[in-house]
Amino acid sequence: MTDAAELFRVGGPFFLLAGPCVVEHDALNLQVGEALARLADDLGLPVVFKASFDKANRSSPGSPRGPGVDEGLRKLERVREATGLPVITDVHLPEQCAPAADVVDLLQIPAFLCRQTDLLVAAGATGKPVNVKKGQWMAPHEMKGAVGKVRGAGSPAVATTERGTFFGYGNLVVDMRSFALMREACDAPAIFDGTHSVQRPGEGGGISGGEPRFIPPLVRAAVAAGADALFIETHPEPAKGLSDTTNMLPLERLRPLIEEVLGLRAALGMEAARV
Repeated sequence: MTDAAELFRVGGPFFLLAGPCVVEHDALNLQVGEALARLADDLGLPVVFKASFDKANRSSPGSPRGPGVDEGLRKLERVREATGLPVITDVHLPEQCAPAADVVDLLQIPAFLCRQTDLLVAAGATGKPVNVKKGQWMAPHEMKGAVGKVRGAGSPAVATTERGTFFGYGNLVVDMRSFALMREACDAPAIFDGTHSVQRPGEGGGISGGEPRFIPPLVRAAVAAGADALFIETHPEPAKGLSDTTNMLPLERLRPLIEEVLGLRAALGMEAARV
């Protein structure tokens, strides 16, 4: 199994965080997990399975949130055992961090919560690697404070993720300078979230819309700009998913995109070192 802490250091290997937005039924979770495990083996790429046991920031009060902490962690543990992949999940409350850390390999702080000190400290106190997603209203260098809170609490392995910044009419715009700026400010890997960056928040009648046709070009641009890793939500049938149905990448399109990305990195001489 990939050493999760090794991924979250500047100069570490290029890697992929991927999976369905929310933990679903076992068959779906395992279908995606097994496809990701094959991808990792075939391409020699470190892959982490991602799914959230709870989506506490849904736009609509009637939207599915996931199975919750206890059942969600059990399902994630089954994926971990069946595939051998490390697993990451979102935490939304300080009290969720310790039980999640007992099961998963890495913790993730959602973008809307990246300034919540108690949550950041609780995640860091577990000693697990922590990925902090950049708030949609924040400049890249402002993530230094969030990373400092996590490290100060006890986690030496921290990464940040760019997922677009709100602009004017609710669109999200990705500043391709962000990867270098966040890495320099935080001394941490800068990941690109290629699926949430194509969201159109609040556009879908109380749920977020999305434009998944722009995932590949944004991913290619981010990799060329020096992103240290990719975050891509993927599902066999995105329209039938429980969350983020309009911006997840169809599972069948993931491998071709990653192969293209690895080819791009090779062409740019980025195999052994990041720009």
